[in-house]
Amino acid sequence: MNDWQKKSPLDWETYVNKLVKVVVIEKHEYEGWVLTVDPVSASIVLAAFLEDEKVSISVVMGHAVQEVEILEEGDSEMKQRLSRIFAPEESKAYSPEELEKRKNDLKTWLETNHIPVTEQGESGRSLCVAGVLTIDPPYGPEQCSSSNEIILARVQALVQGYLEKQQ
Repeated sequence: MNDWQKKSPLDWETYVNKLVKVVVIEKHEYEGWVLTVDPVSASIVLAAFLEDEKVSISVVMGHAVQEVEILEEGDSEMKQRLSRIFAPEESKAYSPEELEKRKNDLKTWLETNHIPVTEQGESGRSLCVAGVLTIDPPYGPEQCSSSNEIILARVQALVQGYLEKQQ
């Protein structure tokens, strides 16, 4: 086991969001921004930004790592850029005001269509439909959850239809 593998997850966390040079067996070198380190295998996931906003992802196996050198600290802009790499295209950050409006609009629409809905959870952030289904922020079909698959599918279809009419 090499020195890198002997480190703890807290030690590896100090490398996240930093530009590093990783030297591996046979003196090969990899350079990139650390996205994460796998706590089981000690493998390092690196991101390198290419031209045209493309990103190259590399995984350096933990057992091969001989040395990791920090080249640059990531600023808040770089941390945001790294956090968006694996975010879905349609994911969008909503302000608290936008989320409140989306919740209230959906709740009103459900009530207008005679679907029983209440607010629940921390400060009423989630909507509860008929006591068997919850809709969490940002209140789309993907945020619906229920153990009853029939109700889940029907409410998801309703929410999807509602959102399509809104656009």
